[in-house]
Amino acid sequence: MSRRRAMAAAALGSTVALALSALPAHAAGPTYVALGDSYSSGTGTRDYIADGTSCLRSAYAYPSLIAAARGYSLTFRACSGATVADVTNSQLPALSASTSYVSISIGGNDAGFADVLTECAQPGWMSDCNGAVDGAQAFVNGTLPSRLSSLYSSIRAKAPNAKVTVVGYPRIFNGEDCNALTWFSPEEEARLNAMADLVNSVTSQRASAAGFSFANPTSRFVGHAVCDSPEWINGLSNPIEESYHPKKEGHANGYTPTVSPLLTGATVRTTSALLREAAGSEERLAATQRRYAELDRGITPERVLTPDLHSPQALAAARRAGVDVDDRASVDRADRIWSQRQAAEHRAAATR
Repeated sequence: MSRRRAMAAAALGSTVALALSALPAHAAGPTYVALGDSYSSGTGTRDYIADGTSCLRSAYAYPSLIAAARGYSLTFRACSGATVADVTNSQLPALSASTSYVSISIGGNDAGFADVLTECAQPGWMSDCNGAVDGAQAFVNGTLPSRLSSLYSSIRAKAPNAKVTVVGYPRIFNGEDCNALTWFSPEEEARLNAMADLVNSVTSQRASAAGFSFANPTSRFVGHAVCDSPEWINGLSNPIEESYHPKKEGHANGYTPTVSPLLTGATVRTTSALLREAAGSEERLAATQRRYAELDRGITPERVLTPDLHSPQALAAARRAGVDVDDRASVDRADRIWSQRQAAEHRAAATR
């Protein structure tokens, strides 16, 4: 159920909720547990189930579409903002020896990707995009592998009979910035796309070592990044939590055909009938997830922040750079100069 209908649903009272939760959990077929972060929960689809959490789970996310197509009984644990620690503490309890299928996307929040995007979205004269990306890369190369290995071992221990598919991240950008309130340079977008590739590479290696499949969505999203037409990933959005996450089209046409062959053995094609069927599962999904709501409340959603040119820090940087923050031409002109300088510095550092 979407949030716009949540108040009406609440009026039905606890009796209906109890009845829904009492429905046979596995009547539909094999059990499927979807773990992970916002890229699995469906953040960005703008239509969320009312499960009493801020996880932003959607019936239009790829786990729901795959479950509806295959008749699987879905326990939808993926949650916006989840890190490896959050998956371990709040999502793994849903696994058991009877779990047949597991999917998981994780690692982006551990690397602080939302913070990196927030930094890089600012004009070059007030940001250190290269420093933010460098720090994230160091984390992904140095710390993330062991975290993933430990998590994957725990998944296998708790779901010894499950087929597990680890899911990667798409490249967000296409080399241009069409959003009025962000200042990503082409070089910065290239580095951010390379960050997604790096996380995918590390994740794929750890997944393979654990005996899991890896679903890489990169090729499916080519031509559908932010500012592409059609665009399958939101740019800077209102509400802000939608920003830089796949839209319904991204889950239907990007993630679902990427994940389904590895998870189920056959490609799921998203049709209007499948979308209706998945939407019809909202009540059941919400009822199932309410049982875990207390665990989910410990997860803090990660959000990209809109650049604020009137913050004290921005105004101080503007004075140093000779920028009039109320003159868009001045802001943009200085951004081009500083972005070119920073790109040159990065190229020079890379050749040392």
